[in-house]
Amino acid sequence: MFSGGRRGGGAGAGGGSGGGGFLGGKRSFAEECQYITRVGPVECHIKMGFADGPAKMRVPAKYYMTDAMDDLMHSELSQYAGRSSVAAGFLPCVKQLANVACLPGIVKWSIGLPDMHAGYGFAIGNVAAMDMADPEAVVSPGGVGFDISCGVRLIRTNLFEKDINDVKEPLAQALYDHIPVGVGSMGIVPTNNKILVDVLELGMEWSVREGYAWAEDKEHCEEYGRMLTADPSKVSTRARKRGMPQLGTLGAGNHYGEVQVVDKIYDKVAARRMGIEDEGQVCVMIHCGSRGFGHQVATDALVEMDGACKRDNIILNDKQLACARISSPEGQGYLKAMACAANYAYANRASMTFLARQAFSRVFKQSPDDLDMHVIYDVSHNVAKVEEHLVDGKLRQLLLHRKGSTRAFPPLHPLIPVDYQFIGQPVLIGGSMGTGSYVLTGTEKGMELSFGSTCHGAGRSKSRNRSRNFISHEDVLRALSEQGIAVRLASPKLVMEEAPDSYKDVDDVVEACEKAGLSNRAIKLRPVAVIKG
Repeated sequence: MFSGGRRGGGAGAGGGSGGGGFLGGKRSFAEECQYITRVGPVECHIKMGFADGPAKMRVPAKYYMTDAMDDLMHSELSQYAGRSSVAAGFLPCVKQLANVACLPGIVKWSIGLPDMHAGYGFAIGNVAAMDMADPEAVVSPGGVGFDISCGVRLIRTNLFEKDINDVKEPLAQALYDHIPVGVGSMGIVPTNNKILVDVLELGMEWSVREGYAWAEDKEHCEEYGRMLTADPSKVSTRARKRGMPQLGTLGAGNHYGEVQVVDKIYDKVAARRMGIEDEGQVCVMIHCGSRGFGHQVATDALVEMDGACKRDNIILNDKQLACARISSPEGQGYLKAMACAANYAYANRASMTFLARQAFSRVFKQSPDDLDMHVIYDVSHNVAKVEEHLVDGKLRQLLLHRKGSTRAFPPLHPLIPVDYQFIGQPVLIGGSMGTGSYVLTGTEKGMELSFGSTCHGAGRSKSRNRSRNFISHEDVLRALSEQGIAVRLASPKLVMEEAPDSYKDVDDVVEACEKAGLSNRAIKLRPVAVIKG
């Protein structure tokens, strides 16, 4: 079926896929759809043979979406099928799922979650597990993303909405004054090369040691705030230079700090275990990652892995899937540098938690401890980690790529905090700007279906370029004001990129995850104040 036609570069909804992919021996849209079968209300399977290119699918693919969400997938695929074999353009995320299913060492499925959209190499919202016992198994930076360990942290308070109604604007301003935001923002945490090395090795343990975090904070953080495999010697000088001035900064894009109130409680037992007593309780959500440091780690690895692919004759359908054998020097070097970026991200969110606590303390004239500003949980959604999972009844050690997907372990899993052993791991889902966010909990069924993974957010439905062309920033700011949301922005003219119309409905996304059995809803939150870059 493969004709050898090259596909040019371009950008999909998630910011671009595809320089160097292939268009196969042309199939019509109807023929492409024959490979996709809906097997349930929220589950679709993609048959072997759907991928275009010299690499063949080693496992089938599947994705979880309702019929309504599936319309976007079919629209992308229709555009793709309508092109000539040499036409330029993005690669649909269903094709990206299929290309990932071709990677050496993958087991069971290439999995797409309800918030899935096109990304770099892997779709955003893609999960892929590689067998560590397979000497040909690979690790791919495209399966983690450029913002390594981008994640969400949720902090509770003992305040309620009535306590902040009269101070929303001053509170938003205090957060904006304390937390550096925007492209190229500089952190207030003093950092030199020695300090940076400590951060990369220790993650949140450094934050606790230096007084930027409470000792109990790391107990409610994925990996307890430190990936032990980190090795700063695997990090380039360029990455260090980019990371040094940015510790404790929010950045730009879809990153944000929000003051939120509990809008609805679905699971009262889980909510109480998290310290949430009733609707209207005030929380703080921070969404950020490893900033320019993580981006440089990914960029450096992609250059090295391009050479590793050629040396080891790893056949790919898209050069953005550049990868290396897990056991190779390039593979091990990336995983150790990636762990450094994850530790940087944990320390970054810890530093911003410190700053948020100071902002609340200034406004309410109480200490953060008196305000009960404890971390509920901190979890990333762009990372690769070694985990043990049952595959066909056998316990196997797997390298889990989660890109735009969140770990969601069930009750009694040994890797979640003692406080949450009986409710399951909290899963933090940020909505689009001005819409709700969620706290979910992991399920046993999710371990079987998606290697303990669920969605990470709403998921883009329009590219940033399209959002800028069709939505004005004045309209977005007016809509937020009408909802009573206090807003502070470093770049107001970029706010339309994150407008709710640019995203899927987060309510639909989390409901689809629950219907599939991947996670359960525990709490819904709505924003009352937001700061962004």
